[in-house]
Amino acid sequence: MKMKQENTDIHMFAPCGMNCIVCYKHCCHKQPCAGCLNSDIGKPEHCRKCRIKDCIKEKGLKYCFECSDYPCKYIKNLEKSYKKRYEASLLENSRFVQAYGLESFMIQQKAKYTCPHCGGIISIHDRACSECQKKMK
Repeated sequence: MKMKQENTDIHMFAPCGMNCIVCYKHCCHKQPCAGCLNSDIGKPEHCRKCRIKDCIKEKGLKYCFECSDYPCKYIKNLEKSYKKRYEASLLENSRFVQAYGLESFMIQQKAKYTCPHCGGIISIHDRACSECQKKMK
């Protein structure tokens, strides 16, 4: 899957701070996941049963950073995992969105996760390009 030329879909920003466009289930599959807040088609089980997504719905919020309990234990645990496994911070993503807006964040992410060789999407999870399969640093 190539990175879209037009502005990136802001609906692919998950409540937790994840950019679903760079998730391996979205960018590296023939039937891509539509993102956290969209259809369950192609979505892994752990995403379909996400406590964070359920919590947001119960509270009537769109993003976790809007919650008075932010960051809660669910976000802290996910943050710890993403920092350790993928060298990425969902808290920093959310702070960026709060400070500069979602469109600016998605533009920044597009620049960061577009393969310089072919224009494919670099997955945050395995650092591989969705098109040429080159591994990035």
